[in-house]
Amino acid sequence: MTIADLRKSTLLYLFISLLACGKGSGGVTPTPEPPPAANTFTNPLLPSGPDPWIIKKGDTYYYTHTQGNKISLWKTAKVSDLRNAPVQTVWTAPGTGPNSQNVWAPELHFLNNKWYLYYTAGASADLATQRTFVLENGNEDPRTGTWTDKGKIVDTLNDFFAIDGTVLSLNNKNYFIWSGQASAIDRNQRLYIAVMSDPWTISGSRSLISSPELTWEMNGAPPAVNEGPEILRSPAGKTFLVYSASGCWTDDYALGMLTLKDGGDPMVATDWTKSPQPVFTKNSTNGAYGPGHNSFFKSVDGTEDWILYHANPSTGQGCGDNRNPRIQKFAWKSDGTPDFGQPVKINTAITKPAGE
Repeated sequence: MTIADLRKSTLLYLFISLLACGKGSGGVTPTPEPPPAANTFTNPLLPSGPDPWIIKKGDTYYYTHTQGNKISLWKTAKVSDLRNAPVQTVWTAPGTGPNSQNVWAPELHFLNNKWYLYYTAGASADLATQRTFVLENGNEDPRTGTWTDKGKIVDTLNDFFAIDGTVLSLNNKNYFIWSGQASAIDRNQRLYIAVMSDPWTISGSRSLISSPELTWEMNGAPPAVNEGPEILRSPAGKTFLVYSASGCWTDDYALGMLTLKDGGDPMVATDWTKSPQPVFTKNSTNGAYGPGHNSFFKSVDGTEDWILYHANPSTGQGCGDNRNPRIQKFAWKSDGTPDFGQPVKINTAITKPAGE
């Protein structure tokens, strides 16, 4: 047999063998299983997203952030996949009026079986006109239905600069907390609280619960700043108020914390204790400058606590749209206080929230 004949014989044998493998039970070559989806994500979640807010209802998360002239809502079952979530504009600022400019820091809350959007806006480029406003929607999905303008939410005796409103629900009572000024000529931003008679009305006068007074709260002053108040409840039921301190125009914008004493009255300043040091600060190595204006959420399975915050990826970027949203898991210390750690590095794989 020549070499050519041997090659032909070998090829014929291989061809017959392949035909045999294609017949009979178990003879079909199985289709390879696709590789498992990576259980990681990277920060930032979006290229831009100042003042991020998130709320979970049922199996759904709704997210929003400052856009300047409108309010939009993202809807997702997986926070780590926010970049692929559908987004819907639900309200656009009017052309003129007290809420026509500088729409900031929207927050979505579910109270008395309805949705409420609290947001900051002003009448002009003059930031002294900034106030807080409320929208109401009775639809099950806040991305649909009609949003009704409930007007300005205000302490009528102290109708001054007021931004970053949020709601504390405690002992069957709702409280409105915001960043404001002591008078029409004051420029320092302080944290105030007032009882709410309904989701769009303050009942009675405000109480001052925090002023910028510590060194790390004074970066960029004047003005000195306490703003972005957010409520955090511990597994043991303790109430914390986490806020942003120093000017957002500085790299040293950071998070501070107030702790309400057990059984305390949130309207009484002395029932709150301020942590002497910031609880979350910049990390230049990890691309987190001016981290702040946060919110909190539970993982899908409810076993993990996560913080959502904005930060700039580079130094000197200030209060603009370079601020983008990031998330990271946090733990609880033995004394019952939260341990946020350091801002995690951007563009680095992080394990997704449990249950995603």
